[in-house]
Amino acid sequence: MNRRIFITALAGMAGFGVAMNAPAQAQEFGSPELIAAAKAEGKLVFYTANFAEIEQEVIKAFNKRFPEIKVEMVRAPGGQLITRVRTEAAAGKLIADVVDHSDRALMQPLEDLFQDYAPPNAADYDPAALISPKLWPRATIAWSIAYNTELVKDPPKSWMDLTKPQYDKMTGQVFAQSGGTTWTRIMFERQVLGEDYWAKQAATHPILYPSGAPMADALVRGEVAMGPLLYNVVYQKKKDGAPIEIFFPPEGAPVNPYATGIPKTATHPNAAKLFLNWCLSREGQTFMIKQLGNLTSLKETPAYPEVFDPKVVKVCYPKFDEYVKLHDPWVAQWDKTFGYRQ
Repeated sequence: MNRRIFITALAGMAGFGVAMNAPAQAQEFGSPELIAAAKAEGKLVFYTANFAEIEQEVIKAFNKRFPEIKVEMVRAPGGQLITRVRTEAAAGKLIADVVDHSDRALMQPLEDLFQDYAPPNAADYDPAALISPKLWPRATIAWSIAYNTELVKDPPKSWMDLTKPQYDKMTGQVFAQSGGTTWTRIMFERQVLGEDYWAKQAATHPILYPSGAPMADALVRGEVAMGPLLYNVVYQKKKDGAPIEIFFPPEGAPVNPYATGIPKTATHPNAAKLFLNWCLSREGQTFMIKQLGNLTSLKETPAYPEVFDPKVVKVCYPKFDEYVKLHDPWVAQWDKTFGYRQ
């Protein structure tokens, strides 16, 4: 796997062919020829399972660098997006130029739909975040704990604290079947916090939510006092002035790298490559960290989100083979433990 990534990266860089006196943006984002071709195409269609509000900010930042390229975003929940990609591809009508998904286990079987691609800085990425040389961790998001400061005067300080009886009926939780990002957290809880962690947590009677967005809204409204949330989702609420505090627990921060690629059928392949090159560049990753609250899968991180102390908090990547193998039986056990039924 590492050798394939390395060879792909070298091939991409060889094609990159930057002269010593080339402009800085050509060195970082692609060759002058690629940039010119992307501008000539003038647009790309971007399929994503991420939150629309977050991706709109990414698109705005990209357009500050490349205003000539319009990004048409299509956002859908994870399962729906995969179904759409499969259906359109089977009919020969896949219109996406970029497909971006949070569940790598759902994307890997579709690998053959995607063309060979590697960003100019491919060698700078952690192999643990890669499941294919065609699919890249454009976004890497992490779980945190958030609480409403108006409701919680004795806040939790760790994952284990969420099991305290004093927090009975005060916590919220996104249920296990909501998607790949939540499955990453569920898997971390059992492997790191113990096999009985779910039972201890269920004993506090948490309110279950279908995704992080409605739970974050409920936290702001005071309908729930605390709970695990993706940092990039709740961080936006805090930035807007909501009475929320967020922290990364010392036991570890489970992270979920996305899988993002360019379909072989892309009609705007140069614009797609330039968009991904920018997103995966140091500039793009720094923007997502500082402005959106993401982490990064770069080996050397250019920055950290607010309140993230790398000396205290361990970043925990799931092992991909376990991520795939354990999903169905463990999610079924989680559902039973929490009394969840679809």
